[in-house]
Amino acid sequence: LHQGNALDIDPKKVVWRRVLDMNDRSLRNVIVGLGGKPDGFVRQTGFDITVASEIMAILCLATSVSDLKERLSKMVVAYNKSGEVVTAGDLEATGAMALLLKDAIQPNLVQTLENTPAFIHGGPFANIAHGCNSVMATKIGLKLADYVVTEAGFGADLGAEKFFNIKARYAGLNPSAVVIVATIRALKMNGGVPKTELAAENLQALEAGIANIERHIENVNKFGV
Repeated sequence: LHQGNALDIDPKKVVWRRVLDMNDRSLRNVIVGLGGKPDGFVRQTGFDITVASEIMAILCLATSVSDLKERLSKMVVAYNKSGEVVTAGDLEATGAMALLLKDAIQPNLVQTLENTPAFIHGGPFANIAHGCNSVMATKIGLKLADYVVTEAGFGADLGAEKFFNIKARYAGLNPSAVVIVATIRALKMNGGVPKTELAAENLQALEAGIANIERHIENVNKFGV
């Protein structure tokens, strides 16, 4: 916008939001550009937390640097005054973004308290993205170990299904088994116990809540594992 707006971007339809590693609700909807022309145009925008960024989802689905660039170039950042999309590729920003991510795309190898190697890499939210770690970390793990355990975020009805439908399909993964994690507290809540009473024993509510995990198991079985 500041450099002449050759793409005819509508300032009111810039959909790309900033991100930061802090959950501050007061920053979800803000007005920027109040400092005058050097500080940009006055417009409404907002901040998301980093894990909600589309770039986080792209980073975790990319299989190589070239694949990362292709995905970044397709991101919609705004609409022009004719209602057509304007992408990061249209802004010629793909190369710069890929350069900033050249180290971030490399998985982080750490050691657990049980002295087991683990990759910690990426974390897109499952409610707005696919909720899985990076494809690159999983594939590297499969090359280095006899078996790899990876987590799909949120409940099995969300993270697990997105793992099968999105990550596994894009990456060509064929999972051999599934571990569904459940707690007594959660099952009691599923059985109708209010949060304030979850610490108390309630076998009747626990039994009623088991129907919930039975449905999770049924759903996962439909994926052939």
